[in-house]
Amino acid sequence: MKSTRKVTRGFILRQVLFGLGLTLLTAFVLVFSFPNDFDLVPGDVVPRDIRSPKDLTYISDIRTEQAQREAVRQVAPVYTTPDFNIAREQYDRARQVLAYLRELRADIYASEPQSYAWTLAVPELVDLPLSTVNLILKMPDTSWNRVQIEFLDLLDQVMRQQRIREEDLESVRAGVSARVALDLEQDEAIVVSDLVKRFLRPNAFYDETATEAARQEAQEAVGPTSITLRSGEMIVRVGNIVSELDMEALNELGLVAQEWNWFDFGMAFLLSCAATFSLGLYLWRFQSETLTKARSEVLLLLLLILFLLLARALTTSGELLPYLFPGAALAMLLTTTVGLPSAVGVMIYMGAVCGWLAGRSLGFAVLVTLSSVVGALTLPRYEQTGAIFRSGLLSGVAGALTLFSFMSDDVRADPTQMALKVGVCLVAGLVSGGLTVGGLFLLAPLFDLTTTFRLTELSRPNHPLLQRMLREAPATFNHVMMVTSLAEQAAERIGANALLTRVGAYYHDIGKLARPYFFIENQQGLSNPHDRLDPYTSVDVLKGHIRDGLKLAREYHLPERIAAFIAEHHGTTRASYFYHKAIDEAGGEADLVDEAQFRYPGPTPRSRETLLVMLADGSEAATRARRPSTPEELTAVVDSIFEQRLTDGQLDNCPITMQELHTVKATYIDLLRGAFHPRIQYPEPKESKDPNHA
Repeated sequence: MKSTRKVTRGFILRQVLFGLGLTLLTAFVLVFSFPNDFDLVPGDVVPRDIRSPKDLTYISDIRTEQAQREAVRQVAPVYTTPDFNIAREQYDRARQVLAYLRELRADIYASEPQSYAWTLAVPELVDLPLSTVNLILKMPDTSWNRVQIEFLDLLDQVMRQQRIREEDLESVRAGVSARVALDLEQDEAIVVSDLVKRFLRPNAFYDETATEAARQEAQEAVGPTSITLRSGEMIVRVGNIVSELDMEALNELGLVAQEWNWFDFGMAFLLSCAATFSLGLYLWRFQSETLTKARSEVLLLLLLILFLLLARALTTSGELLPYLFPGAALAMLLTTTVGLPSAVGVMIYMGAVCGWLAGRSLGFAVLVTLSSVVGALTLPRYEQTGAIFRSGLLSGVAGALTLFSFMSDDVRADPTQMALKVGVCLVAGLVSGGLTVGGLFLLAPLFDLTTTFRLTELSRPNHPLLQRMLREAPATFNHVMMVTSLAEQAAERIGANALLTRVGAYYHDIGKLARPYFFIENQQGLSNPHDRLDPYTSVDVLKGHIRDGLKLAREYHLPERIAAFIAEHHGTTRASYFYHKAIDEAGGEADLVDEAQFRYPGPTPRSRETLLVMLADGSEAATRARRPSTPEELTAVVDSIFEQRLTDGQLDNCPITMQELHTVKATYIDLLRGAFHPRIQYPEPKESKDPNHA
């Protein structure tokens, strides 16, 4: 059942302020995009020749910065002096390995494969050629002794006498063979060379602090660079692209001062009015909740402000940066927080604005709109980090295809530039994914948004409230788990939000933590305190678990949509047991008992998810209480719960169909039948008469 749209004075005032604010912001963004003779930015094409109107000498920050960068570039990296401790460490390690190899050579019991494997097990020798391993294990002792002496001596020489940097390590290794003593045999020289190469390590390292100090010194040594312009000198020719250096000269000459153009502002204001009015009508027609809920409207306005300013900054910043505009991030953020219809409408609006900013480009407007809508439409119901980035990438692909379609002629003219633009579109898709993830984490607590990330956090068993329930009211915890299983399965089958249903079911009975022993599932082995109370006090205690639950929800900062499960899972149903008890105490006179006092405060369920929990809660409790012995009895119990809730008006404000209710009922019957099926009575084991039987 759809909620009635209420038009109040406060609502009208809020819409006027929203429309006026968005119109002025859009006009502000648009009006400064109109180019006039001197309204130029780097990357613009010059409309006519611009000459210097006077002689001028000025300090060029750009040239000075270029000179400083060049000075910094010419500073060679500074390295530390050779660290001889590393040489000692490698020398000691080499002696240890030699001792190990001597033992291998002396081991007469090891097979040849074992000796090979044990040799290669040494970390430094793991890539030693098998031919060298064979020489080490089989060469005569006299040769091996010469190898050991030459290996240690050559390693000592190279590590102590040569500065070895990380990038020079391979070249130093390459020169080892030439430094082996000439009086060694060929096989001995090979072994020495291979061993030394594997024990060499860098002993001089890049000194970032010293290098930065040298660069800073070189930068400070560069003085300011001045530029002199003569009157009539050509600054930039018509058709050329304005560079940063050109803009600096034009600014120094005062040639880019903007003149206020009321006509341009009027045109921008009219476009802003039309776009804002159209967006408002669209939202009112297709998703009025965005406008009726103040929190959603503020969120929408905030995101529009941020992305309009970002669009203004990017679309007027050269040839490539406009394609980096992450419009899909706005679409995905709105889809997950406000709704898909609102996201589509906003992106049509944003596409029109971006197209105007990009020189009234239809192609760019279509690119922004299509890529953003693709990102929103491909976003799954339960948004996860990987899914968001995948949708962002798909939006980038859609943007790249749109760009290629509108600028196919440019492929032949400048394929490199076109490839760069396509690449930037793909990067924009990934950036959109990152902004969406970050935005959801930032906006969720600020606007009390029930995002998948937040629901996932709340569904973890280590949440303090769930831990308290497990410890303080374990029977209620078991009841909650059963209700959760029922409601979640039903949500999956009717297409409701299963994750929201599961998390809401987890917390729907947290109010029982205040007085767990007053609820029957926690009274096993204990007397029922309600036997000593009058029905009015008892029903107040029962209704109190709603108040206590909402208080705990505020204390633990549960989202509003989760708190709704606490308030709505009993709706405005009547505590019939205590109501009839009060009638009995009144002598059977029902007129003397105020039924309203025995009804829960409500409200009735306003979403399918909260209704599923209400029905699951009632069905599970009734089945547990009555313990039906046959499937027919169980079906009758569940039918009675559904019928009571329907006739009592608990479904009046919930958008659910009778067909969906039938599916829910069938789901609950199937699951409860499995949970409460009759148990087989097994015979007791008979005691053995054999005294020796244990």
